[in-house]
Amino acid sequence: MTTQQTIRKDFQFYKFCLYGFLKNQRFYEPFLLLIFLQTKGLSFSQIGTLYSIRFILRALFEIPSGLLADALGRKGIMLFAYAMYIGSFLGYYLANTYYWLWIPTALFALGDAFRTGTHKAMIFEYLKHNGMENLKVAYYGHTRSWSQTGSAISSLVAMLLILASHNYNVIFLYSLIPYLLGFVLLASYPSYLEGTDSLTHPDKKPPTLVMVFKDMVSSFRSLSSLRLSMNVSSFTGFYFAAKDYLQVFLSLSVASIPIIANYSGSVQEKEVLLIGPAYFVIYLFTALASLKSSKLCSLFSSYGRYMNLLLLGGLACSLVAGLLSGMKLSLWASCCFILILAIENARRPAGVALMAESFNPRILATVLSIESQLSSVLASGLSLIIGILADRIGPGYALSGSALLLLLLYPLIRIKYSSSFS
Repeated sequence: MTTQQTIRKDFQFYKFCLYGFLKNQRFYEPFLLLIFLQTKGLSFSQIGTLYSIRFILRALFEIPSGLLADALGRKGIMLFAYAMYIGSFLGYYLANTYYWLWIPTALFALGDAFRTGTHKAMIFEYLKHNGMENLKVAYYGHTRSWSQTGSAISSLVAMLLILASHNYNVIFLYSLIPYLLGFVLLASYPSYLEGTDSLTHPDKKPPTLVMVFKDMVSSFRSLSSLRLSMNVSSFTGFYFAAKDYLQVFLSLSVASIPIIANYSGSVQEKEVLLIGPAYFVIYLFTALASLKSSKLCSLFSSYGRYMNLLLLGGLACSLVAGLLSGMKLSLWASCCFILILAIENARRPAGVALMAESFNPRILATVLSIESQLSSVLASGLSLIIGILADRIGPGYALSGSALLLLLLYPLIRIKYSSSFS
């Protein structure tokens, strides 16, 4: 039976899809590194530091946000996260110096910290409530594909906005519109998705922060749980640190594409005309990867084999992409980089589903926040390393070096999980 036949496409399903679509209407995202380099006048080291600040602050608040969401309810936490995002977009638009950019970076970090594991926990609460827990990979992969489709559409919209305004910076303001709509959408979610027993069973007392914390400590006592969390978060952390460097590779590829190189417009217009459509195609590809992740999973005998193989494949692609860029083969490096994005989106649904299957559902938001925290800690260190090295040896070789570091750590994070897919 196919995914299309087994997933119940009710009103809440479309709400989840619309949430993902609106969340990824971040019009600045395909151009963020170029905005920092060209509009804000930052160096790679300063950009790496900003990314590190974002990921460190995100990591610090990941577990508290998950604890609060599991103990007090998830919808209010999500609304707070969206308020932080809205403030950060305004801050990025107004800030023109390196140090002023710390403020919107901190607000964005808080938004990420309070959002990341919480919405996934709401999706899995919905599946549990409706007796569809066996569809975790397929369901999350389907909704995630809408997020990637949203990114594809936003890339073209951002291209048109920049060409019309001749200004990279203004797209931060336009990003406010879908986030205000997302805020209203989240407020309409049904109360049972909060995940607290007191909401679905009024005769039961809600879990306290102490109870949730004890469950969390108990769950992470085993080495296998820690290894699982590290495996799931490792490539995601690398992805966060490295993904925006595709913009640099594409920018350097402008001269390699005759139809773009011969265009009579400015350098910025040439970059936009290449990057906008390129990201549109890339995100459609990653949307397909998320959508088909369940079918891809079924080709393997276990979660462990699937996650390990894709981890190695993603890091190998990163190593090759960086080397190609360092050799001035930027167009080929960009093509190789696309595989990195696709692998993350094929890997992520299975990883999140495995976490949901392996831990107590009462602390699911906390567990997913811990996994996201590990990703943030890794991303903060790699962002700083890549940024510093990029100023000295170039972004390509910097990317290869960070990928090689994770490859050396692979024996420590390899999953020994042998259970078959359900």
